[in-house]
Order: sequence, then structure tokens, then C-alpha cells
Amino acid sequence: MNWKSKENQRLIQGILALNTENEAERFLRDLMTEKEINEFAKRLKAAEMLTEKRSYSTIEKETGLSSTTIARVSRWLNGKGEGYKTIITKLHHHGSVPLRRGLS
Repeated sequence: MNWKSKENQRLIQGILALNTENEAERFLRDLMTEKEINEFAKRLKAAEMLTEKRSYSTIEKETGLSSTTIARVSRWLNGKGEGYKTIITKLHHHGSVPLRRGLS
């Protein structure tokens, strides 16, 4: 992945320029299909649930994601990229997402 390409840099700059939830909603809706937005939201939820040590079967039931996708999210969550960890930490630090504990 070439993050330094002009197009990718412009996308990152565009994301960083967003100031409100409404701006983010409108940009994401223009950028992606409804199905893509829902898929990415489910992957973030899976990453949060994995952080909470929830089981794959529970995550599958709550998100509708396949075990293969959950495993992929887990690899990225526990890998060197730390993108999921960063956003989860920021969301929980700002209090916008309650952190659940334990298995259900």
C-alpha cells in the first residue's frame, strides 16, 4: 500500500479535515455504499469485542460477520499497524463508547 501517493494523502487530509459527526456521516455516505459503511462499522465493533475478550461465536452472532473476517480483524488488532487499537482507545478515552467487560 502506497500511503504516500497523492490520492491517498488527499484522502487522509480530507478525513482529518472533518470536524463534526454530521460532516463525517455525509463524507462517508458520499464516499462509500451503505453496505460498505455497515461492513466497516461491524469490523470496528468486532475489534472492540475482541478487545473485551468476547468469543468469536458471540461476535459472529452480534455482528453477522464470518469467522474468517473476525480472524482478519483479530490479526490487524494484534498486529503492528495498531489502527484498531488507536481508534478504540480514542473512542473510549473520549467517553463516546462504553467499555463492556466479560463474556456473554
